[in-house]
Amino acid sequence: MATTEQRIKQLVAENLEVDGKSLGSDFDLSASLADAGVSSMDIVAFAKVVASEFDVAITRENCPTLNCLQDLVDAIDGR
Repeated sequence: MATTEQRIKQLVAENLEVDGKSLGSDFDLSASLADAGVSSMDIVAFAKVVASEFDVAITRENCPTLNCLQDLVDAIDGR
């Protein structure tokens, strides 16, 4: 079975684009999606995909603690 990190990278490749180009499965998980150029609307949509995929709740309250995708991986693995 794929690790959380591998699954997140696959979701990034399948769901996130900047200027019409996929961020790809090699996107650095320690980088910020916003700094990479992903729109805030796309980030919200991606959060919904992740929540569904991993059966987790991503709330407005815990978003400030998720500065990068690695934080998200750690939060999912830590539940």
